[in-house]
Amino acid sequence: MTTLLEVSGVSVTFDGFRAINNLSIAISEPELRAVIGPNGAGKTTFMDIVTGKTRPDEGSVRWGERQVDLLKLSESQIAKAGIGRKFQKPTVFEEQSVRDNLAMALRNKRGPFSVLMWHMTREDAGRIVELATEIGLQDRLDDRAGDLSHGQKQWLEIGMLLAQDPRLLLVDEPAAGMTPAEREHTTDLLKRAAQTRAVMVIEHDMEFIRRLECRVTVLHEGSVLAEGSLDHVTKNQQVIDVYLGR
Repeated sequence: MTTLLEVSGVSVTFDGFRAINNLSIAISEPELRAVIGPNGAGKTTFMDIVTGKTRPDEGSVRWGERQVDLLKLSESQIAKAGIGRKFQKPTVFEEQSVRDNLAMALRNKRGPFSVLMWHMTREDAGRIVELATEIGLQDRLDDRAGDLSHGQKQWLEIGMLLAQDPRLLLVDEPAAGMTPAEREHTTDLLKRAAQTRAVMVIEHDMEFIRRLECRVTVLHEGSVLAEGSLDHVTKNQQVIDVYLGR
């Protein structure tokens, strides 16, 4: 495993509030990582920095074998470099079919001119079926995305990100609002995705994190408080005091 993303000594202040405070965190490829912590710990701001939405006041964010400086890239350049992000609320094209949603995601891999000229090849059609099978929606390909359950929309959005073949997938609270069966399927989906890429999951649901069976990073007041297995971090007295004891 090689280090894919390395965040070093990053700090950012909003209106006098230090949201991220000398944060250093690294993720390898492939790897599955969970990031937990109380509200206001800096979890979302951390993802905003990695994806170029927020610029830190200091520190460095390095990417890939060539140690590319992500702070010099725009949001779209970062996405093209192989970082995909899934927000908490699913954003799918509700009026389009599941197949069309996945096709649009495949098409987005191409440049602006090739998108205008794009037509689906046999290879694309096969890839769409493959993605639908991976996310568990192979029987819903011709259904309108708006008719899917909340959990299925989450899977479709993960499938749309996987269509773009990111090396790092950032996933924000995937288990929120899901049924127990949907949560189980989501666990399997993320674990499978992490066999070939880096997947970082922000989540509050401890049972969901336990099922992920991965390394856990605990953030507090914008920096890393503890890191290790879930059993290791949940026995840490500081983690109990600031997060679990609430």
